[in-house]
Amino acid sequence: MEFEYSLLREFADSWGLLAMALFFLGAVIYVFLPGSRRSADEAARIPFQEGEP
Repeated sequence: MEFEYSLLREFADSWGLLAMALFFLGAVIYVFLPGSRRSADEAARIPFQEGEP
């Protein structure tokens, strides 16, 4: 049990952190792309649309 914990802990400390950092950078880049403004504006108007919930 201790071996599995140590192995998973080491993986999370190294590759898991790298994966989360790359995901964060990808999300930030996606937000600032010129074409994403229209989809962000549409998503911002969703609460104000009339219709059934």
